[in-house]
Amino acid sequence: MRNKFAIAAILFGLHFCTGQEHISWQHLADVSFTDKYFPSVDQLLLYPTFGQDVKKLEGKEITLSGYFLNISPEDDLYILSKNPMAACFFCGMAGPETTVELHFKKKPNFYTDDIITVTGTLSLNSKDVTHLNYILDNCTAVKAK
Repeated sequence: MRNKFAIAAILFGLHFCTGQEHISWQHLADVSFTDKYFPSVDQLLLYPTFGQDVKKLEGKEITLSGYFLNISPEDDLYILSKNPMAACFFCGMAGPETTVELHFKKKPNFYTDDIITVTGTLSLNSKDVTHLNYILDNCTAVKAK
């Protein structure tokens, strides 16, 4: 029994030493959207206004689980989604807050719809329409068992 408490204490300490925060998709839902015209693409697009809770996560190392979307491996375009490919944001089945752009330290070896847990540094994006609203940099990931 003592071993379980010792392991829990070590993991608890590691969490605070690394500054890593385990979050859920609910955390990323702290955002609202309005239509905004972007001259660079000559379109109205959804413009995010991030809530205070999600703003507190910017620049922090976070861990999040979801579905891996292998959009364009030759262009290093990978996404973590709250939903599988058939029900993701791009198919009109969810909002932009349900996807995170992934920038890996090294090329991942996952398949579309693999469930993975990703750790990386969170950036909030409201200006560059060529990227998603949520971006994780320096990512590492493991496949769920």
